[in-house]
Amino acid sequence: MENFIFGRNSVLELLMNAEREVNKILIMKESNKNSKMEQIINIAKSRGIVYQFLPKEKFTQYKDFSHQGVIAYVSPVKYVKLDEFLLKKRENSKIIITDGVEDPHNLGSIIRTAVCAGYEAVIIPSRRNAQINNTVEKSSAGAVNHIDIIMVNSLSSAINKLKDNNFWIIATDINAVDNYYEIDYCNMNFAIVMGSENEGISSTVLKMADYKVKIPILNNFNSLNVSNAASIVMYESVKQTMQKSGICV
Repeated sequence: MENFIFGRNSVLELLMNAEREVNKILIMKESNKNSKMEQIINIAKSRGIVYQFLPKEKFTQYKDFSHQGVIAYVSPVKYVKLDEFLLKKRENSKIIITDGVEDPHNLGSIIRTAVCAGYEAVIIPSRRNAQINNTVEKSSAGAVNHIDIIMVNSLSSAINKLKDNNFWIIATDINAVDNYYEIDYCNMNFAIVMGSENEGISSTVLKMADYKVKIPILNNFNSLNVSNAASIVMYESVKQTMQKSGICV
C-alpha cells in the first residue's frame, strides 16, 4: 500500500513540517470539523496540495487506523520546483511530461527509461495523473531517485514557462502527420509529452505543441503501451545524439 499518514495531529504536523512531499489528502465528509481540520484544509489550499472530501464508506479500508477522518498520502521522493530546475538546466536539455498517465507501473517505467536515456526531469500534473508512490518507485527500479521529478498544478502554465525558457514542445499523437524520427532532437531544449493510456494528450496541451509526432503502426491494432511508446521516442533522441557525436549505432 502507498505510504500514508493518518490522524489530525499527525497530518497537521506533516504539513507544518514540510519535509515530506504530500501527494493528496483525503477528508471524510461526515467528520466533525475543528480548528485542526480547518488548518489542514487551509495549508493544503495555500500549498496547492490536492485534497478530496469522500463519504464515510470510502474510509472502510482504513478502519484499522485511528484516522479521525483524514488521511495524507506522502511521496517517497522530494519534488523539485520547475523554477529550480530551469535555473540549473544544461544546454540542449531534454525532459518528458506525462499528461494523464494513470497507471503507476507505466509512470515508473517511463521514469526508468528517462534516466537511462539521460533525460533531466519528468513533469507530472498534480491531478488526473499517477503520483510518485511506492509502486512507481518500485516500477522505476529506484530511478525516481536519479532524476528531477517536478509536480505542477497546471500543465499549461508549466509548458508556457518552458517555452519562455527556449524549450520546444513535442507531443505524441496518433493522428499526427510527422513520424517521431523525422524530428531533429539535437541542438535544442525540448520536452516530450506523453498522453493518458486511454485518451492520449488533452486537447489544451496538444494545441500548445510545437511539433506533433506519431509512432507508425503497421496494422490496425492501435494499442501501443504508453511506457513502450515513450521509450521509442526517447531513444530516438539518444540515437541522433550518438550519431552526431560520431558513435556508431
